[in-house]
Amino acid sequence: MILFLIRYFKLYAGILMMKSIPRYDFYKTKYGEELLIDVVSLNYIKKYVEIHPVHTLSYFDITFIEEGTGCVSIDHKKYAVRPGDVIFSIPGAIRVWEENHQLNGYALIFEEEFLLSFFNDPLFLQHLAFFSPQKISDKINTGTLQTRIDYLLRNIIAEINHDTSKDKHLLRALLYEMLILLNREYKEQNKFADTSERMSNRHVDAFISLVNKYYNRNHDTRYYADKLCITPNYLNEVVKKSIGINAKLYLQNRILSEAKRMLVYTHLTVSEIAEQLNFDNTSYFIRFFRKHTGVTPLQYRENTKH
Repeated sequence: MILFLIRYFKLYAGILMMKSIPRYDFYKTKYGEELLIDVVSLNYIKKYVEIHPVHTLSYFDITFIEEGTGCVSIDHKKYAVRPGDVIFSIPGAIRVWEENHQLNGYALIFEEEFLLSFFNDPLFLQHLAFFSPQKISDKINTGTLQTRIDYLLRNIIAEINHDTSKDKHLLRALLYEMLILLNREYKEQNKFADTSERMSNRHVDAFISLVNKYYNRNHDTRYYADKLCITPNYLNEVVKKSIGINAKLYLQNRILSEAKRMLVYTHLTVSEIAEQLNFDNTSYFIRFFRKHTGVTPLQYRENTKH
């Protein structure tokens, strides 16, 4: 059993330890030639989830629950799941699976590059409601879509397992249809406003992309405004108009969210977290955290554990 698990880790995921949080990378050459899309049975995944129920992924994951009930958490939000539910997670999201869960189904996983090499829109995935920075939930139920979802999923599996070659254009078409169907259902179930309207400003799209890339290095909105060749005031204006809060608050929320994740899911000291998030000193980080949460980082860590 131990030898099997070691071999599985090497062949499928490639674990990179982030202190106490393992990260699983996409196994790009699982089928010989590079293929950045796969469908994996939850029964197969269960073997390593039981060892590391808390983990993060470097790729996009859409999990379809077919049997059983249980709980899963995505970035602090806990969801009770049942047959017909779909769970969405983006690269870097921290996932926590309930110990000894009896869930069965499939995980549709893919790298962003798989779609971006075909579509001209570099922010296509961010514009999907369930992958958007403004998403309301990480879960929906397939409802009346179940038959169509099953059909697409089986076709993706069949194409991936094709004996001679895997047609990447066909796989992209099937994945695209799946994403559009799920996006429409997600917006209906969560009363989500049209993402293309909320995120239509190109400066807002670019700002969010830059924040996700540099939030742990640059805390000043002027840096992002300069990158976009606009003024900080204009950046605040367009961001607030699009997503309801200004650029400064969006950036602070992103930093705060990462700080909370580190406090809950790692054993890093407060000083180490402050350093990783590029605060000038630990005292400044503590003041920042207390200002926005009402408690110190250590108090937050203790409260969350309880």
